[in-house]
Amino acid sequence: MEKNGLCNISEAMAWDEIGAISIKGVKVVGTCLELTMVDGGVLSVAFSGGGLRLKIGTGINWGIISGELQVVSGTLRLVEGGCIYESSSGVVEIGFSPFNFKYIVDGKIVQQSGVDGHFSRTFRVPPLSRVDGAWILSLNLVEGEGVYGLGEKWGALNHRGSLVRSWNEDALGVNAEISYKNIPFCFGTAGWGYFVHGGSPVTHAVGYGMWSHRCIVAAVESDVLDIFLFAGSGAEIINKYCRLTGFAQKPPLYSLGVIMSRAYYRTHEEIVKVAKEIREKKFPCDVITFDGRAWQDTRTRFLFEWDPARYPSPSTVVDELRALDFEVCNWEYPLVSIHNPRFAELESKGYFLKDGRTGKTYIHQWGDAPWGSVLTPLEPSALIDFTHPLAYEFWKMEHKHIFNAGVVMLKPDFGEQVHEDVIASNGMSGKELHNVYAFLYNRCCWEASKMFAGEKAFMFSRSGWSGSQRFPSLWGGDPQADFGGLAGSIRGSLSWGLSGGPFFATDIGGFYGDTRDSELYIRWCQMAVFSAHMRFHGIGEREPWSYGDEVFREIMSLVQLRYRLIPYLQQCIELSCDTGLPVQRAMVLAFPEDPLAWQFDTQFLFGPSLLVVPCIHKGGNVTFYLPKGNWSRFPTHEQFEGAKLYSMNLSVHEYLVFVKATATIPLGKDIEHVGEGITIVEHWQG
Repeated sequence: MEKNGLCNISEAMAWDEIGAISIKGVKVVGTCLELTMVDGGVLSVAFSGGGLRLKIGTGINWGIISGELQVVSGTLRLVEGGCIYESSSGVVEIGFSPFNFKYIVDGKIVQQSGVDGHFSRTFRVPPLSRVDGAWILSLNLVEGEGVYGLGEKWGALNHRGSLVRSWNEDALGVNAEISYKNIPFCFGTAGWGYFVHGGSPVTHAVGYGMWSHRCIVAAVESDVLDIFLFAGSGAEIINKYCRLTGFAQKPPLYSLGVIMSRAYYRTHEEIVKVAKEIREKKFPCDVITFDGRAWQDTRTRFLFEWDPARYPSPSTVVDELRALDFEVCNWEYPLVSIHNPRFAELESKGYFLKDGRTGKTYIHQWGDAPWGSVLTPLEPSALIDFTHPLAYEFWKMEHKHIFNAGVVMLKPDFGEQVHEDVIASNGMSGKELHNVYAFLYNRCCWEASKMFAGEKAFMFSRSGWSGSQRFPSLWGGDPQADFGGLAGSIRGSLSWGLSGGPFFATDIGGFYGDTRDSELYIRWCQMAVFSAHMRFHGIGEREPWSYGDEVFREIMSLVQLRYRLIPYLQQCIELSCDTGLPVQRAMVLAFPEDPLAWQFDTQFLFGPSLLVVPCIHKGGNVTFYLPKGNWSRFPTHEQFEGAKLYSMNLSVHEYLVFVKATATIPLGKDIEHVGEGITIVEHWQG
């Protein structure tokens, strides 16, 4: 790094050379405590948003916070070396030199400035400091506690010991720390959580040994610091986060069925042929997808126009698909090729992001990275400026061309391409806009969906930011087609759920690198049955019969089970929309009183009652843990004792799902699509 900067994270922070912020004055203003810092700035402290809010400066209101904030007034009491600010919802004890604090609820310290001490000073890591354009806040970690959340992450769910950067990227897989959906929100198992409000990059040193294994340090790369601290269990903290940033809206019934896709169906004839095969084979399915190249002219994309060479009458092909009882999904992204006939018109109106170095339209050069040898490279393109009110409205209204053809579902792809050097119409730099761009893009598409599709509105987005959980749903990017890709995708879905995102889907079988591995394909499907949404997608043929008759029969039985589970899934969806709890719950969230369970990162609770143990190793070897209690294997009723570790070898036909002994699972009838009606015909008793 530069001596005190954040540029090179491979070195330890030079804490000895970083000055801690001190306080020189304090007063109550309305419902806030205002602390005047030595440099003249003001740190505002308030009991707000269901927790404690620490705020320096004022940023743009992006709409991430949903609704009005509830603020509880407090009383100030000066004490030697600091002050105490008390309210009906908590107490904060503040030291002035340097600034440090303790947040107390019901007599218990919820969180405090890091107690990592130094031989010659109280705080080795400054509780609050300003370094190279970033605010740095350090908080305490209890020995042995885990920290969870921070968005879609593919590695260990417990981030203790990690350096995690909240910065959206086209991850080109699920194999590294970078990801498409980053959320600067997390919680610790000691009973606290935090949320950094805004769009700026945040680096989270979560007990990171190069900085401090005893602290979680948030480095917010902005002039504004706005952080909420919450108290409670993981479930309670997720609920508070969603109360602050919005709960997911209820997805339509058809979205709970199978979504069929590939990259990509090349012609009208090809997509109709597959749709007819699905119905002829009586394979349950509700949605079929036009991916990007399926309906767009690659040279000119994207501006909502169907490729006229292949689709002179788009409604004709959509009508054929709808006549086969399919809902139709269309792909999009927020870029316009320089070769699009309307490019000059939009450029003249200022609807694109500008290059901050030249003042001209910023042109994104794709390069070869996102395409490899299998997909056609794209043309240089400009990005829609969603901070421009007219550009935002234009993009929203242009969706009518899709919906007028009969499409009801959107697939908003990309959204991670905002370069740091761009300038938006509201004056924001690309660095400030980069992350929140995904939220603005998601919101625009969702508003269009609600306007044109009404109750059938639904979409899959790839990129996301704080608040994106409001717009259902999101999928997990482009996994490698192997067992590592499966495991990473599971952890990504669970990590998203630990970050306030209740709904998620993966690409069954993997997106790239397909080797026609039948075992992998079946294992992936066995897991995906028990997710909020279920999609077959990837490069090349992804339809089950393309793997042969034996695999098709196996997948058919799994998908039939999926449709029978829809009554149960509907209950899970309702619960998620009301509470923020994800459909797929990581063990730390599902069993907070059982630390041994937390170590099993790819197991999860599907809704409140079904414990799913995916097989993530070729050959069928599975080691798993059942929490305390009695469990029945689904659907065989084989009994298992809890609080025990098990090892089994599964044939490819076997999957592991367990039901709590007291639980009842409603099951529906066999159907080919939800239009046939959802009727409960059995209550399966654990």
